[in-house]
Amino acid sequence: MSKERLYLFDTTLRDGAQTQGVDFSAEDKRQIALALDALGLDYVEGGFPGANPTDSEFFAGPPVLKSARLVAFGMTKRAGRSAANDPGLSAVLDAQAGAACLVGKSWDYQVNVALEIPLAENLDGINQSLAAVKAKGREALFDAEHFFDGYKANPDYALSCLVAALEGGADWLVLCDTNGGSMPEEVARIVGEVRTKLPAARLGIHAHNDTEQAVAVTLAAIEAGARMAQGTLNGLGERCGNANLCSLIPTLMLKEPYVSRYETGIAPEALKRITQTSRLLDEILNRAPARHAAYVGPSAFAHKGGLHSSAVAKDPRTYEHVPPESVGNRRKILVSDQAGRSNVLARLAELGIDVDAKDPRVARLLEDVKQREYLGYAYDGAEASFELLARRVLGQVPDYFEVESFRVIVERRHNALGEQVTVSEAVVKLKVAGEVLHNVSESKNGPIDALNLALRKDLGKYSALLQDLKLVDFKVRILTSGTEAVTRVLVESADGQGNRWSTVGVSANIVDASFEALSDSICYKLYRDQAGM
Repeated sequence: MSKERLYLFDTTLRDGAQTQGVDFSAEDKRQIALALDALGLDYVEGGFPGANPTDSEFFAGPPVLKSARLVAFGMTKRAGRSAANDPGLSAVLDAQAGAACLVGKSWDYQVNVALEIPLAENLDGINQSLAAVKAKGREALFDAEHFFDGYKANPDYALSCLVAALEGGADWLVLCDTNGGSMPEEVARIVGEVRTKLPAARLGIHAHNDTEQAVAVTLAAIEAGARMAQGTLNGLGERCGNANLCSLIPTLMLKEPYVSRYETGIAPEALKRITQTSRLLDEILNRAPARHAAYVGPSAFAHKGGLHSSAVAKDPRTYEHVPPESVGNRRKILVSDQAGRSNVLARLAELGIDVDAKDPRVARLLEDVKQREYLGYAYDGAEASFELLARRVLGQVPDYFEVESFRVIVERRHNALGEQVTVSEAVVKLKVAGEVLHNVSESKNGPIDALNLALRKDLGKYSALLQDLKLVDFKVRILTSGTEAVTRVLVESADGQGNRWSTVGVSANIVDASFEALSDSICYKLYRDQAGM
């Protein structure tokens, strides 16, 4: 029996950005969009162009996605304006995106109270707005806001909103449980009724998690006929969040009856990236991963010593409903942490490093990773540092330079205009090919920038390879509290060819941690460009 195709729509960059405490930069959005594309999502909603400077910047130069379709989000036209004369809608229509998702009211109460317009005018606005998207040659999605509440209050009007969008050319009708209060059983019933009344329509589901059932609501909607599932990485979203794609996707791909009935655009090998993608988001948000999150949490496959660990050793299925490797996670035996070799070998294979599983250097690398993770390193968001660590253990990375010393000073002073300014000065003494180099740089952007400039100011024979290297992001996390706090620094770098990579440093001293991450960034660039090879 052939499987039905399910389409996965990520709205982390739009709906997820409404999470309290989340404030994505345009660069953050670009990095997350590329990770979602690599995972295999069908749609990536980038934000609301024109609504704020960040989203406008993102859509002014959007990332090039290989498989996912970039979506611009917006609202149906304002009352009293034509679709052609609505600046908000125009910004969406002009965005560099292959699809547009417009949200409109489908609950008569909301139309009367929030919009304060006649019900018929709302229908006209939906119809004309979706028609404007199609006229631009874009794929058109209609988010029917408050659909389930609207359907329960006035099913005829809620359906008429869907019909208006459909007649305007909508390719998808997405039924939204906007306040997250609907139960799975009633969602299944309502989706089934819509399916019967609009058999030609392609239906989607957008569930919020206010009753901790967003994933269950989404699965119920799929079983009733929805073929698009919307959600966010790690369940981000306003209030209690959205349906969590990091648990929904593995459930659809690994659990019955879904795995037998449906297929997604995500390959089994790509599914192994979902833990890494989840933790990448956490690194970008500068927060610790949810330890007990299903499938992707650090403790999702952790077993305490004693009866459980011995049972797992004999048959992992005793306490693990799926193999941890299937989602890119790993088993942890908390008393005698002996797992992880297969995970390291898989990471090495991804990097194109061919090494025998019995090679003693693999065991050494595994121990190094364990010890470093204990100290606070995290490699899920710093792939370049992991690759350097692995290749150094395997003897594949030359010693490009040796740092003999460095220092940074910060001075507040008055400039020639009498203005008070703060200037950082960094001095780095290093040795390249036997030559001792003294580099000094100043920066008004802080001590880390000064250190970055000084470190790569003169690297002798390697200097030409670093001309296009730039620091594009810098994040700090305090791992422990108190006066002896441990600090983790994550640095993202880029070159003129569009390559980007992340490196990590850990120390009780933020400058020392930063210097380590910056040094790794330079070494990775030199290794990738085959310097001295």
